[in-house]
Amino acid sequence: MTRVVHIAPLTAQAFAPFGDVLDVSGAPDKIINQGQCGRYHDRAVLDFADGRAGISLFDANPRTLPYQLDMVERHPQGSQAFIPMSHQPFLVIVAPDENGVPGQPQAFVTQPGQAVNYHRGTWHGVLTPLHAPGLFAVVDRIGSGANLEEHWFDTPYEVVER
Repeated sequence: MTRVVHIAPLTAQAFAPFGDVLDVSGAPDKIINQGQCGRYHDRAVLDFADGRAGISLFDANPRTLPYQLDMVERHPQGSQAFIPMSHQPFLVIVAPDENGVPGQPQAFVTQPGQAVNYHRGTWHGVLTPLHAPGLFAVVDRIGSGANLEEHWFDTPYEVVER
């Protein structure tokens, strides 16, 4: 039996239970650099139990649709932001927590220029670029202790366009 997850456009309102959408919507908070740059200030809440924020680079292979979702993960010790280093859309998969296990997954597709920050402890799919290059800056917790939980679904989901 195939379980299906339909992909929706990524919006701040739809994604709010899981994290922050990082983009340049609306007017900039401030104009800087001799009037040549708009600053969209403090777009994500970084949340770490301990440790420090670090910036890593991820180079992920592009995936194709329909996409088979067989596993999600979460990071109980810190939030995690994925910032694409190209103007290509990527797939964002999240699931609510239901008593320590992921509930029904939800899938979103970003628009060029959007990034996401997963709240600490949010179940999410792995990095899923839809086009090459799959290069991302990732801001997350650097510190000791276990910060990865994986959940493998007994029956995978098929993630499809609407």
